Amino acid sequence: MSVVTVNQKKLLLHIDFVLTKFQWIVDIFDKIKKSRGPLGQYQQIAHGYFMFPKLEGEIGPRMRFRGKEVLNWSLNNYLGLANLPEVRQADAEAAKEFGMAYPMGARMMSGQTTKHEELEDQLAAFVGKEDAFLLNYGYQGMISIIDSLLGRNDVVVYDSESHACIVDGLRLHIGKRFVFPHNNMQNLEKELERATKMAQETGGGILVITEGVFGMAGDLGNLKAIVELKKKFDFRILVDDAHGFGTMGKSGAGTGEHFGVQEDIDLYFSTFAKSMAGIGAFIAGQEDVINFLRYNMRSQTYAKSLPMPMVIGALKRLELIRTRPEIREKLWTIVRALQSGFKAKGLNLGNTESPVTPVFLSGSVPEATNVVIDLRENYKIFCSMVVYPVVPKDVVMLRIIPTSAHTLQDVEYTVNSFAEIQEKLKAGKYKSDKIASLLG
Repeated sequence: MSVVTVNQKKLLLHIDFVLTKFQWIVDIFDKIKKSRGPLGQYQQIAHGYFMFPKLEGEIGPRMRFRGKEVLNWSLNNYLGLANLPEVRQADAEAAKEFGMAYPMGARMMSGQTTKHEELEDQLAAFVGKEDAFLLNYGYQGMISIIDSLLGRNDVVVYDSESHACIVDGLRLHIGKRFVFPHNNMQNLEKELERATKMAQETGGGILVITEGVFGMAGDLGNLKAIVELKKKFDFRILVDDAHGFGTMGKSGAGTGEHFGVQEDIDLYFSTFAKSMAGIGAFIAGQEDVINFLRYNMRSQTYAKSLPMPMVIGALKRLELIRTRPEIREKLWTIVRALQSGFKAKGLNLGNTESPVTPVFLSGSVPEATNVVIDLRENYKIFCSMVVYPVVPKDVVMLRIIPTSAHTLQDVEYTVNSFAEIQEKLKAGKYKSDKIASLLG
């Protein structure tokens, strides 16, 4: 009898093991239905208004949102190039001549043209580097740059507020990585000490990654101090200057030029999605390093070449950035008027030193929602809202992007409107559901 009991116990244990094991097998679609993700959980109430809103009409300060004209402060069209007649003409003529298909295939196989090479040469010269490699997209490009540069023995040190493309690229890195608190040079030095010891053990190298202009809060990466640390530590630096290219520096060559350290930046990266008002990106640096990336960046090796209209359009945009400094001067006229006007009204702009203009207010997420609805529906101002966890709890950040296409009248109206919004927020006006009901 005891033998049977033992066998029964073994059988029950085996059944229990099998059932437990197969409990972990779920349908992937069932899983995502139960967890929509940090943003997707708000889809039903936010879609089409706070997320995936439709701005219609010609790109510029005045566009249509839900059938109404709004004053738009939410596009990274810093230099207003998107709708300049000469830019539109260059885009149209290139599309008429080449269509959107040419060249077909990846550049390594059949997608290379003299125009692609010309754009690379001009970009390299503009940012003061030996060579540049044209990329299809900024986000995809940065991920692939990191993946190509770093091996398992290499160590990377990066700023805690680095853009998502950098963070996602680092997820592919199977070696060691250290993060330093945003722009904290004392902590960066400590992390470089740790990285140096690690690299000495592994026989690898060290890469420091930061941004020129941090696109959310508008403050600048402390490039001068980071470059100075090269005297003490052996590392290379990669700078993502998506928001600095075209806006910062005497010639618009970026944040490195602004600080006078452009030549000390080993790899300079930027996208066309901001000042260039287009699609694409580039990485610039020493010729041998750029050639390595040409032959090793999988995102480019296995991707179709940028269509000719985008390349020719980018050449025209770069020409205007180089030869029309008054466009950048107009941008900074608007930036200075907007930021000084906000400050005069007692609004908190954080530490921005760039065109990116964050306005920090105190309030809950529901209050932030009502603020944005009031701005869009009653003041006819469209801007982006940022809340926790991007900013601390009970902080509301309204992100304003001034452009050279805006006017001083736009600035005056917006400054006065935001001053009213702040007073209403302090008075508790947005704790009511009345404004939110406008959404239906």
